[in-house]
This record gives sequence, C-alpha cells and structure tokens, in this order.
Amino acid sequence: MTLSTAHIRIARPTDNIDALLPFYRDGLGFETLGSFADHEGFDGVMLGHPSAGYHLEFTKHRDHKVGRAPTQDHLFIFYLPENAAHAEAVQRMERAGFAPVPSYNPYWDRVGKTFEDPDGYRVVVANMAPPHLSA
Repeated sequence: MTLSTAHIRIARPTDNIDALLPFYRDGLGFETLGSFADHEGFDGVMLGHPSAGYHLEFTKHRDHKVGRAPTQDHLFIFYLPENAAHAEAVQRMERAGFAPVPSYNPYWDRVGKTFEDPDGYRVVVANMAPPHLSA
C-alpha cells in the first residue's frame, strides 16, 4: 500500500460526541464503525461508510474543552456530480432536521449546499465532480 491508496482517518476533538451523531449518522448516512470509552482518558467514535477509503473519528478528552470550530471555513466537501444523488443527500440532511446555511465562501453556495454540525464545522454537499475529474 502507498499513500495514494492508503485509507484515511480524519480525527478531530469535540466536547459532545452524542450531539454529533444525528448529523453524521442520520443526516449524512454514516455508520458507526467503532467506538471506545476511557482509553487513557479519551472517548471516541469512528463513523463512515464501510467501503469508503476514509472514516471520521471524533474524540473527547474528559479534562479538556475544545469549543467550536475556529472559523466557518473548516469544511468537509463531498462531491456528488450526479443530480439525483446530490438531491437525495441534501434531502436526507433536511429530513434529519438540518437546514442549509450560507457558505462562508460563496462559491460553495453556487455549486452545492452547506450544512453546519453542532460544533460549527461544516460539510458541503457539492453537485460537481472532484477537481481531478473536472479538467
């Protein structure tokens, strides 16, 4: 395996793992791939799609407060170039109770919908091909 084929774990801290679960599981359709409690003071959950080449990990340290996202421009961007798949992803978020928010960078409003998780981090569901396939 090389870096070009490696599985990616994207990890970030949170103050409230349970508050994030409806956004990522119900809204984005992620599955719980694993979790842990009191691992050297950390609790965590790993969310993703079993066949994807990535997963997200959210951790909480009992003695450390992390607060909200430092800016509105901290983004995960999911490229869904097929109109039907994009519409379904947006509708799923809305059915789960998450309304789109104006993007900090107006470009993302032109090509998709932006949603904000309970920690203030944002996810863009973009109706376009990823850059390496757009050229």
